[in-house]
This record gives sequence, C-alpha cells and structure tokens, in this order.
Amino acid sequence: MKSNTVKHALKQGKPQIGTWLSLGNVMASRYITRCGFHWLTVDMEHSPIDWEVASYIFGAIADGGGIPLARVPFNSLENAKRCLDAGAYGIVFPMCNTVEQAQQAVEICKYPPKGTRSVGGGMHSLNFGTSPGEYYKRANDEILVIVQAEHIDAVDNCEKIFAVEGIDGMFVGPNDLLSSMHKTPAMETDDPQFVAALRHLRETAVYNGIAPGIHVADAGAAVRRQAEGWRFIAIGSELAFMVQGAQKTVAEAIGTTAEGVARY
Repeated sequence: MKSNTVKHALKQGKPQIGTWLSLGNVMASRYITRCGFHWLTVDMEHSPIDWEVASYIFGAIADGGGIPLARVPFNSLENAKRCLDAGAYGIVFPMCNTVEQAQQAVEICKYPPKGTRSVGGGMHSLNFGTSPGEYYKRANDEILVIVQAEHIDAVDNCEKIFAVEGIDGMFVGPNDLLSSMHKTPAMETDDPQFVAALRHLRETAVYNGIAPGIHVADAGAAVRRQAEGWRFIAIGSELAFMVQGAQKTVAEAIGTTAEGVARY
C-alpha cells in the first residue's frame, strides 16, 4: 500500500508545499501533478466541482505520483466520507472553530474503533495501490486530517482544538480570518491583530505537535513563511497560476489587461 508521504513528512517537521485546485479540470490536474508540489487539494468548498469530477481528479493525482487532498464544502460525515471513498488521501475541514468540531473531524475520517467512518467503496484502495482489505487495515494511519483556523473563534479556542488527538495539522485562511475580524480580506497584511493571531496559532500548533499551515500568494511568501516555522503551505491555485501567466503575457505583448478580470 502506498504511504501518505505528506502526513509522515509533517510528523517529522518537514515543510510540505502544495496548491489549491479549483478549475475542476482533469487534464489541468494531470499536468500540475507533475510540476513537483508535495500535495494538491481539490477545493470543493468554493468551486462548482462535483463528486464524480473530484473522483477523477483524485485518481489523476494519485496515478501521477501525487498526494490528493480535498477541502470539503462543510464539516460533515457525508462530505468527508464521499471524498475519502473516492480516493482522497486526506481532508481539509473549513471553519473549524470549536473543539467539538475538531473531534468530529477526526472521528469521521477514522474507521472504528477510532472513529465512525463506514466501510465501503473501492476507489480509495485503487489510489493507494492496494486491496480494499489492506486499505481498511491501514487507512487510519495514512489519512491526513487538517483543520482550518480561519475565524477569530478558532484563534480563541486553538489551545483546545489543536490538542485533539488525531489532528495532523491546521491551516490558516487569511482572507476569512481577516473578515471575521471585520477587516479587509487579504493574503498579507501588517495589521497587529492579524499578525498576533498568526503567531499564536503557529506557536500553539507547534506546542501540540501538529503542523502549522497557511495559504500564501506566491513562492516568495512561501519561503518567508517557512522561515517563520509554517510547515503546511499552499501557494495560490492552478487558476491563479493560469491567470497570472496570461496577464503577464498580455501586459508584455499588448501593454494592457482586460477590464473585469480578477487580479491574482
């Protein structure tokens, strides 16, 4: 059975760099899998990707030697179960603001006696290159569980949340964290409250033996965040890479960029 290299590397304190997949395109996912990222997360919270397409993307990533993860649209048993049964190697749970939500996140990713995940499916074992029986024996040790700290309530409760057994890491969504503070969403800011919150989250995660993670806009920010001690780092998304590259080309070749197109 294949090993979840990201889960085990994070346990050893090694940085793991990935990106977000929001286009819902299998061909794009096949290409970006071969670019060298440690992991790729299919964003099912803020994109129109459906279950069938997600399963194809998980398979494309796994077949290409990558580690497929999924951010579920909501913290629920059915969402996590469907992603894991479709072959995801781990789940990112958005808006995990309480210890009870963190405990549930672990339980729904684990088979009994450690959790409540039900037995079934076959694509999970295909993506791990093994038999269903072997997958059921080892899945609890291979599935990655990441909780998002993207609200001021998560900051206030992080000592209890990060102490929950079975959590492998936490992940900051800067935009939502700032929004919950009633501030302008941004990937980067020197706002003192935000900076203090990041420091508290990172230090608390390290204290509890889980990987601190954060979303950044570019490679430069990723290098800087690594130096600060962050370990599970997402750089942009495949959509951002596409638009940024196109905008740069248009600016150089034409001198202007079209109106109404998001700047990434």
